[in-house]
Amino acid sequence: MKVEILALGCLLTVAAAIEVNNIEQLEAAKMGNDKVIILKDIHVPAGQSLNLERNLKPGTTVEFAGRITFGHQNWDGPLVRIEGKNLNIIGKPGHVIDGEGHRWWDHLGQRGSKKPNAIYVQLENSLVNGLYLKNAPAWGFAVNGCNDVVFSNINVDNKDGHTKGALNTDGFGVAASRNVKIMNSRVNNQDDCLALQSDCDHIYFDNNVCEGGHGIAVIGGYGNPKPITNIFIRSCEVIKNNIGIRDISDTGIMIMGNYYNGGPTGEPNNGCPITDLTINNVRGNVLNNGTNVRIIVADDASNWKWHSDVQGGKQRRECKGIPKGVIVPC
Repeated sequence: MKVEILALGCLLTVAAAIEVNNIEQLEAAKMGNDKVIILKDIHVPAGQSLNLERNLKPGTTVEFAGRITFGHQNWDGPLVRIEGKNLNIIGKPGHVIDGEGHRWWDHLGQRGSKKPNAIYVQLENSLVNGLYLKNAPAWGFAVNGCNDVVFSNINVDNKDGHTKGALNTDGFGVAASRNVKIMNSRVNNQDDCLALQSDCDHIYFDNNVCEGGHGIAVIGGYGNPKPITNIFIRSCEVIKNNIGIRDISDTGIMIMGNYYNGGPTGEPNNGCPITDLTINNVRGNVLNNGTNVRIIVADDASNWKWHSDVQGGKQRRECKGIPKGVIVPC
């Protein structure tokens, strides 16, 4: 339904909106003709997802308003599922998607009880803007199978987890996606700020702030041999992470071909060649007991360009596999 207002000789067309306050109303709203669905002060029962997939028409705008909460149950989740094409997912000022993660946190992360990921996203030609996610039990945004999607002004706020037992609370986990932009956002968590998994191409991570976790990670693997290509990480600030750029406790820049369960394991192999890598104008400081740069890769790395200025770390560790002719300040 549209509302048409004739004023001073001009025809104004305003898309009609419907407000949803409980799960039961949501399915009817998705099947209706309203172009804007406002989700306000909804409580989602334990073991269920706030389901924004079935029957959500292309061109729909979904707005989060008020406080969205969830019942407690040990399950895989997600708490919110968003799928579709040509959608606008918008967070209105003052809203919060409150995962209340302290109910699951047990200092064990994935090794402990089941914990639901917060928001699963599988979108095409869509915008996700202004969402505030607080205290996710596990992952914040699981971005899977997305094409031509922009995430902007996202706040993943898990800082309470630093003192309450949160682990494995990745901010953005991206897999099997093309042309995805994550920009002007902030993550405070206890794992990777950005984790790029297999089968990703043209992923842009611009002007973001990562605080408290493990920094920005290009991981790959997880049983999928498809490559990660054309990754652009620009104008980001990494603060108080164990891997990152400023006030870093462990390593400033780390490239590792034998990563497993938190650190290097065995010898790196040729299953994940790192090619066409540019490190440009990456600078920052590491605490005294940390390492500025650490590289452990197989001998198939090639075509690297390196310019970094990371200082402060006094613990030097062996660098292995750097392409010939490339000077890296290990």
